[in-house]
Amino acid sequence: MSLANKLAQERRQRLAAERLLEQKQAELFAANRKLGLHARKLSDEIVETRAEVKTVRDENQRVKSDLTVAHQKVEIAERRLWHSIETIQDGFAVFDVESLMIAANKSYLAVFDGLEEVAPGISYVRILQLITEEGIIDIGDQAAADWRATMIERWQSPSPDPTVIRLWNGQYIKLIDQRGHGGDVVSLALNITETVRYEKELKKARERAEAANRAKSSFLANMSHEIRTPMNGVVGMAELLRDTTLDDEQKLYVDTIKNSGEALLVIINDVLDYSKIEAEKLVLHPEPFDLERCIHEVVLLLQPVARDKGIDILVEYDLFLPTVFLGDPGRIRQVLTNLLGNAVKFTLEGHVLVRVVGIQQENSPETQLHVTIEDTGIGIAADKVGHIFGEFNQVENERNRQFEGTGLGLAISEKLIRLMGGEIWVDSEEGVGSCFGFKVTLETRDTGTDDTTGLSHHLHKIMVIDELDVNRLILGKQIEALGLKAVGFANAAQALEALDQSFDAIVSDHNLPGMDGLELARKLHEDGVDVPIILASQNPGAAEQDPAFALIQSVMPKPTPRRVLFRHLAALGTGQRREETRPLAAQAPKSIPRSRPMRILAAEDNKTNQLVFRKMIKALDIDLKFAGNGIEAVQQYQDFAPDLVFMDISMPKMDGKEATEKIRAIEGQGGPHVPIVALTAHAMDGDREAVLAAGLDHYLTKPLRKVEIFSMIARYRPDDTREIVPQDVQTPA
Repeated sequence: MSLANKLAQERRQRLAAERLLEQKQAELFAANRKLGLHARKLSDEIVETRAEVKTVRDENQRVKSDLTVAHQKVEIAERRLWHSIETIQDGFAVFDVESLMIAANKSYLAVFDGLEEVAPGISYVRILQLITEEGIIDIGDQAAADWRATMIERWQSPSPDPTVIRLWNGQYIKLIDQRGHGGDVVSLALNITETVRYEKELKKARERAEAANRAKSSFLANMSHEIRTPMNGVVGMAELLRDTTLDDEQKLYVDTIKNSGEALLVIINDVLDYSKIEAEKLVLHPEPFDLERCIHEVVLLLQPVARDKGIDILVEYDLFLPTVFLGDPGRIRQVLTNLLGNAVKFTLEGHVLVRVVGIQQENSPETQLHVTIEDTGIGIAADKVGHIFGEFNQVENERNRQFEGTGLGLAISEKLIRLMGGEIWVDSEEGVGSCFGFKVTLETRDTGTDDTTGLSHHLHKIMVIDELDVNRLILGKQIEALGLKAVGFANAAQALEALDQSFDAIVSDHNLPGMDGLELARKLHEDGVDVPIILASQNPGAAEQDPAFALIQSVMPKPTPRRVLFRHLAALGTGQRREETRPLAAQAPKSIPRSRPMRILAAEDNKTNQLVFRKMIKALDIDLKFAGNGIEAVQQYQDFAPDLVFMDISMPKMDGKEATEKIRAIEGQGGPHVPIVALTAHAMDGDREAVLAAGLDHYLTKPLRKVEIFSMIARYRPDDTREIVPQDVQTPA
């Protein structure tokens, strides 16, 4: 090989080696570059890791610091809590799930009088043993083992009931133990010694108060009896004296005696009723009663006073409302008497209107009744309306000091209505009038519908004459409810001008301006106008004394119950006269005279009361005997065989209740049942129930009233006896 070739070959090899070197250098550079990047990444990771480690270390340090602070706070809180527990006067202890004491304050440990064994770690059972063995607790006659068994059983229950223990020194400790979810028990020992002593003092005070209340009730009962007994003589004799021949001055004296006695009885009744309500001992006695009739009975009672003052009492009873309800008629009547009596008392002119409406409850026999009493009286000042139902409250001012009263009537009415589950209210404007109302819900006992089939077919159009618009409206509604047409006139002159129209009957007020109802009847008779007239009068007796009475068809009381109005209208078609000017007891039944008089036994030890009773019924055709005590009453019952017995309750030797029991025992051997009516001066709560429980049929309180006595006699007159009322004698209205 030539030298040139060898040089060329070496050159090629050198170039190849240089290229390989360059390639390896390039690879080395790339490798170094990768290594540098990896190293940088690793360095960054190391930096990040170091930062994280530092953060964790700092967090740990902070947590450790916070834990230290929290621990310090816990120690402070525990120290404060325990310090607070140590300062309280009551005992405090904590037991673990094994019933071992964890801790207790000084008050708890002080009970054990320095026993070193009583300390944290002692068991609850050992504590019970120590307090019985050391005589720390007074368990009375109970055995120590039995007492400990009872306490252990209580302790082991999930929720131990509080219990009271008595220590040797007379202190009372109430133990309250609360078991936690983990089984630990927190025990409180409360010193209730002062509370127990206070309760004992309260008990003694309550016993003294109850004794005083019993004494008060006994005093009221005795005073009621002692006052009513002589008042029976006073009021009864005044009533009898009023029926004798007296001049005007003597009548004034007698009326004053009678009215003063009855006013005193009203005061007594108010005080007794309020005492019963205050003691929550007043009990309602529900029974079926006619509300409309009840209202008219109250109106009849107040009618003389209203008539003397020249004011009218009107009644508007919802024509579509039932009349018979289940309730306490005595208490309903008492509320009506109080409200209506006040309205009449404080009304000097105008009228008093009783309005009754109601709402039948859906799918229920109950009816919600609204009764309002509106008057045109003196009214009540706005600042005193809110106090009107308070005890002993009256509207005190110069305008009404002329009116008497206890100030209890409205308070009693308010409490009675609330006792019935109702509400009572008042709206008033001074100088204009007042409206008292109450709302009660009572069970309905009738349909509230009237049978109108008895009306004559020729009755179509009725003339109504009354000065008051409201009264014409009420009568008109009642007549139109019967399917007739009513046309109203304010006076007789207007009525006479309208007689060219066709009227089938006239319903006229007795007291009309210019020409009264009887004078109108006389005028129509003189003019030859033959239209039957029904007179509505507040004083039917006075109408009967007028010669023109023969010219009218009938007289009905005013205000007029709708059923009474219907009966009078129904009588027009028969040509018969209606005699409804007196109570039913006054209408002597027209029956065939019998052979013997009715036998009545009256047991009464008071000679004055015997005289009053005898004089009250002197006009009756009866055979009357008296018994001076219960023993005589039983003997007279056997010898005299009375048809009716009036029995006084308080009598010497044997009282009326015992005498009645003996009479009922005799009847039990085969004798007939004889009605026995109590005549008593006892009027306290429970007296009625006690009297009726002894076997009596009825209960009447003194002073006695003719209408009540006559009503009982008429009610129980046997069919085989003569009429008790002679044809020429009228019974009292």
